[in-house]
Amino acid sequence: MALEHYILQGTKRLRCGYTTGSCATLSAKAGARMLLTGEPTREEKIMTPKGIGVVVDICHIKIEETRVTCAVEKDGGDDCDATDKAYIYTVVSKIDTPEIIIDGGKGVGRVTKKGLNQPVGNAAINTTPRQMITAELEGISKEYDYHGGFAVTIEVPQGEEIAKKTFNPNLGIVGGISILGTTGIVEPQSLKALVDTIETELKMHSVNGNKSIVITP
Repeated sequence: MALEHYILQGTKRLRCGYTTGSCATLSAKAGARMLLTGEPTREEKIMTPKGIGVVVDICHIKIEETRVTCAVEKDGGDDCDATDKAYIYTVVSKIDTPEIIIDGGKGVGRVTKKGLNQPVGNAAINTTPRQMITAELEGISKEYDYHGGFAVTIEVPQGEEIAKKTFNPNLGIVGGISILGTTGIVEPQSLKALVDTIETELKMHSVNGNKSIVITP
């Protein structure tokens, strides 16, 4: 469902959206809830790091004995967003140890170069989404008095194609999109502003000819 939160850019009133990180968090939270209750969850909500609540429909639900798969449709608002309308899936299963293990599957990129938010070899799931997922699943565990842990795999079926429209290939992220977001909310910006931001990051993190690129969406 659409997020009804707006910002002003000059005289324009632009609708905000929510990040791929928020989508993954909402999907993982719903999946964990369904795994513990055995009942479908049609709607889920979170409070983003920005302090704005997001409520979404949960779709493509598949409840199995040992795992639950479900998805959230990405809403980019009025932003120039290649991932808008993409489905962000999570597959959630129980594990015996009380920890949250997060990884990427089909359509989520892998880091192949140093200098990004995640180490080389990791799925391109940034720190804030990892923290958001962990916090929400810990909350679900307390809510249902569950003392084990969860394994979460994030998938984006069209992620490899979508990634071709992003800067990921140039940054050394291969095989799909990144799961991003420092605030959980997408604030619309023009394409020129996006390019200017990336050019600034490249200049700021170029030291002695060795470029270390930090993406802070």
